[in-house]
Amino acid sequence: MHFIHHTESYLTLCSQFDRAVEIIQGLSKTGPIQTGYEEKLAMYSLYKQATVGDVPSTRPGMWDVLGRAKWDAWAKHRNMDSHAAKQLYVDTLLRV
Repeated sequence: MHFIHHTESYLTLCSQFDRAVEIIQGLSKTGPIQTGYEEKLAMYSLYKQATVGDVPSTRPGMWDVLGRAKWDAWAKHRNMDSHAAKQLYVDTLLRV
């Protein structure tokens, strides 16, 4: 019974995560809901951690300012499991 509850909980989280991704990706750049630079980095890094896992070991070069910012944000979540990253992604969207 515990396994079934855990599986249902995980499937619910996956559905919430998928819906949150749809919402974020569907936001208009000029729409009523605007996200700041830090929020965008947070959402990007949590999405990557949830879907890819840990950041690659090579940090972009110093001239790639955006690439370095994304890498640094993603690296903050190193060793976080996919489940936790998905939950944080959903929670972050709810605060926007």
